[in-house]
Amino acid sequence: MNDPRVAPSQYQLVPTRLQERLDKDVTRCHLCLWRCKLVHGQRGFCQAHVNRHGTLYNLSYGILSAIDVAPIEDKPVRHFRPGTRVMSVGSYGCNFRCGGCHNLEISWGVDALDALARGQSTAAYVTPARLVEAAQRAGVQGIAFTYSEPAVWLEYVMDVSELAREAGLYTVYVSNSFVTDQALEMMAPVVDVLCSDIKSLEDAFYKEICGLANVEQVLGSIRKAHDLGIHVETRTNIIPGRNDTDAMYRGIATWIRDNLGVDSPWHITRFFPAFHLAHLPPTPSESLWRAHDIAHQTGLNNVYVYDDKGCDCATDNLPLESYLDGKATDLHQVKKCAASCCGTEGILLKKYEKAAKPET
Repeated sequence: MNDPRVAPSQYQLVPTRLQERLDKDVTRCHLCLWRCKLVHGQRGFCQAHVNRHGTLYNLSYGILSAIDVAPIEDKPVRHFRPGTRVMSVGSYGCNFRCGGCHNLEISWGVDALDALARGQSTAAYVTPARLVEAAQRAGVQGIAFTYSEPAVWLEYVMDVSELAREAGLYTVYVSNSFVTDQALEMMAPVVDVLCSDIKSLEDAFYKEICGLANVEQVLGSIRKAHDLGIHVETRTNIIPGRNDTDAMYRGIATWIRDNLGVDSPWHITRFFPAFHLAHLPPTPSESLWRAHDIAHQTGLNNVYVYDDKGCDCATDNLPLESYLDGKATDLHQVKKCAASCCGTEGILLKKYEKAAKPET
């Protein structure tokens, strides 16, 4: 494990933790199940990792998009340190492209990560030590990595989590669980909680938002985290006409019961129209409570319904400088990319999709 105490004091690219050097400057990333195979100048599907002459670097190390402080129950997590408060932090980038995403600018992060690749970003850079100090000043008991997909920010997640544990703070990892076993094994010693989506039990649903994903991969990662000793809670956003059948409710509840245990919490959240799914209605309350009742009939003991809450989004948060020790002008200085190799070759998602599809 790297020493987070020697993290760069100023923004710079940091080598990707899980990478495999192939030939002719070709490198494969092993952070998530895309396992992107990239050549010099290309970025992965997440847009947060770039190949520079055969070495992968994380563009977003220490780059924060949002901070908020709230009860841990808002993550949603209810069976780990209930009643405590957590500082939620996010960066940019995601390995999914969900049609109903409410958090596009942060979660997908294309514009923000393009700016970093061009050396034009004014996003905040915060060292792991500075973030942990901010959490201590705020009087919280934990730090949650959320808003964007933390799998693509793993280098920073690991460094923050190690320092947080030393400071007596817990960590929460809010994820879609399209991650590799290697990443989970690396996280397990320092990350306390996984709050994971189970979006559906249909492969077609997952392939619509991530061309390589299937249900067993996601469920396998959740089960792996549980087996590694990470506290796991799961969440399903019920979308009208997409995953709202009795058979789906029963299937998800049965999987949780059989793989995570009868006491494992299942959080059922309401869908609100957004983006490509703006034409759909909000989830009727009856659908949420139908899922709740079927889950109890199936044998789950701890099922929670959120009639007024959908995704864990960054909305109406205080400015970052409200939590950090420093001036906004200093925090938002232009970040020059330490590996200015992208140019016009590695900054466009469409170019990546056409020229560098990962191998399966």
